[in-house]
Amino acid sequence: MSGGSAGRPALGFVFAAVMIDAMGIGLVMPVMPALLREVTGLGLDGAARWGGALSLCYAAMQFLCAPLLGALSDRRGRRPVLLTSLAALGAAYLAMAAAGSIWTLLAARLAAGAAAATHSTAYAYVADVTAPERRAARFGLLGAAFGLGFVLGPALGGALGELGPRAPFLAAAALAFAAAGLGLAAAPESLPPERRRRRLSLRGAHPLRALARAARMPGMGPILGAVLLYDLAIYAYPSVWSFHVAAAYGWSAGQVGMSLAAYGLVSGMAQAWLIRPALARLGERRTALMGLGADALGALGLAAALGGWSVYALMPLLGAAAMAGPAMTAMLSRRASEAAQGELQGVLAALSGAAAMISPPVMTWIFDLFVGPGAPFHAPGAPFALAAALAAGAALLLAARA
Repeated sequence: MSGGSAGRPALGFVFAAVMIDAMGIGLVMPVMPALLREVTGLGLDGAARWGGALSLCYAAMQFLCAPLLGALSDRRGRRPVLLTSLAALGAAYLAMAAAGSIWTLLAARLAAGAAAATHSTAYAYVADVTAPERRAARFGLLGAAFGLGFVLGPALGGALGELGPRAPFLAAAALAFAAAGLGLAAAPESLPPERRRRRLSLRGAHPLRALARAARMPGMGPILGAVLLYDLAIYAYPSVWSFHVAAAYGWSAGQVGMSLAAYGLVSGMAQAWLIRPALARLGERRTALMGLGADALGALGLAAALGGWSVYALMPLLGAAAMAGPAMTAMLSRRASEAAQGELQGVLAALSGAAAMISPPVMTWIFDLFVGPGAPFHAPGAPFALAAALAAGAALLLAARA
């Protein structure tokens, strides 16, 4: 079994760090449309386009830097990478809170993307101290921690948003700095020196080379392809959820926050309580397929935009969809050596970054196409139709794996 000096308190910190990171993301989502409208002077459709650009900046830096940070954590340890990432996120949130122009917001998102290693390092940390057969369940708990943060973050962000669109960014910065301080005081290193990489190759950490190396490992290529399609689908939610419910149902920032909190709650419940019996009964692959199918059906329901009630009626499906990610991550983690867990998580973060470069601009463009002036017909849920097709494609690719 994987070892390291980390025990239950250290795992508790890792779960808390992921939850706090999710709270920071959730805090700012309900007010991002208002802040973008404030700094650009544009309407909702124009703000959505700039929202896609911000997501693209973050994702581009994540794609370029995540494999390097993953390899760096294999060489230097998880703790310094995780703490530096949290501190950098705190500084980026402060810059966004003070932004007076769209260019300051773009610069802050670039910096945050370059240091975005919280999730990938947390997963590598857990893999260090968890036997392979237990990783899917613990990865699910990490997802549940993220879901809990997403319950608390949007609800608090919606409430703070009543004070102004910048208040949630200050709260997010405070949370990130608090998590970094907690880790500095309480978190030991999970990867002992004898299990670390002997040297770090900058050439080998190039995202495309790292991805190609991972795809050549036996059985990994189709799973990585399914992960990419799944990530492309999932990014529809943070990209257009707030814009979708505002345009379709006229919801306020508080109502948006409550809907996002409900989404985080059902996702967290699925990953905390449902994934263990699902894995025991179905195994990792069929659990992933079940989650992908639920994602396709849930996104299709959102695309139909039948009414505000339908958002909450679809929550069980959207929650079940959250089991796909941990199951596929565990399938990949089994196929990677102990010395390459950080690199694998860096590759997965790079895939997420690639998806985030492609999906948000496309999703927000589709939203603008069907909501903005000259739209062929009013369909604010159109991006979710594409998300449903992507999730279905991921399921087909995973099902076809030999």
